[in-house]
Amino acid sequence: MNVRVPAEVFPPGEFLREELEAREWTQQELADILDRPPRLVNEIIAGRRAITPETARGLADAFGTSAEYWMNLESQYQLSKVKVPNDSVARKARLYGKFPVREMVRRGWIISSENLQLVERRFCDFFGITSLDDDPELCHAAKKTDVAAGVSPLQLAWLFRVKAMAAQQKVPTYSRDKLLSAIEQMRQLTCAPEEARHVPRLLAEAGVRLAFVEPISGSKMDGACFWLDDKKPVVGMTLRFDRIDNFWFVLRHELEHVLREDAKDSGGIVDNDVGAADDELPEYEVLANKAGADFCVSTAQLDNFVARVQPYFSEQKILQFAQRIGVHPGLVVGQLQRRLGRHDFLRKHQVKIRACVLPSADVDGWGTVS
Repeated sequence: MNVRVPAEVFPPGEFLREELEAREWTQQELADILDRPPRLVNEIIAGRRAITPETARGLADAFGTSAEYWMNLESQYQLSKVKVPNDSVARKARLYGKFPVREMVRRGWIISSENLQLVERRFCDFFGITSLDDDPELCHAAKKTDVAAGVSPLQLAWLFRVKAMAAQQKVPTYSRDKLLSAIEQMRQLTCAPEEARHVPRLLAEAGVRLAFVEPISGSKMDGACFWLDDKKPVVGMTLRFDRIDNFWFVLRHELEHVLREDAKDSGGIVDNDVGAADDELPEYEVLANKAGADFCVSTAQLDNFVARVQPYFSEQKILQFAQRIGVHPGLVVGQLQRRLGRHDFLRKHQVKIRACVLPSADVDGWGTVS
């Protein structure tokens, strides 16, 4: 809606002068009525003093008007004296309302500048849009839907950073068979956290672009899967939970989306709280959760173990079971925690893994820039 702006705004003293003339009162007489110094009335009429709420109340009683009338006259007059050289405030507000500006500048994704037009252009370039009036879309293939729907600005910025990193990676053409082979090879890496360093290479050889971007506080993301040009699968991970079981579970979850090509029809899948209860989840998320859990510990093997030892899940038995099936104890503990609903159960075995993965990966965050 357009706001009507008066061509000229007069100081409240002009209206006060007209009221006095209409009643044939002098300034001294008004001062006596208000029980205020004559100088106050004179300075208001001369435009050298502003009308305060107390004075507005007195004038309202004296002239049979309202205090709001006099305060509005004062406000309009004071606002008319403020000259705004441009619309930079409104433009900055729109920018901050649309994107997490401070966080993106802090991370170096956007270079700040006093030239607002230049900053706006950099945001448009980052999100692949021609104007700030447009909504960013993660993928540009014709069948893609707008990934911004249901995705917060924090998540959207993170996703586009992953996209920018993935677009720069040089990997062979994606092969589903090679990815299945890579997944089988990765099963052999779950026995020790340091073996995770081989993951980026194995996925790159299969044509899957993997990027690790530190999560933005408040985004609550674990990972994402999307495609570039309908042919290049991308997996992004936040590693917000630095635990060996969470790393393998989330990674295999996202790779299941790649294998099933779930993200091709949706324009991208953003995963929050991966591994949560399957109640009311879409089928593709249930299947991805199942794949993640089965990768960490074979469901059949875990069922057999639980049936044999419950309810006495001793640490020794768990360590022996993990050794027998060739996985790190942390993976077994993670799956048992989900089944038992006890997230404090033997947590000491859920060792950190981030420092083992990042040195060999494409990374942005944690003190490293891609």
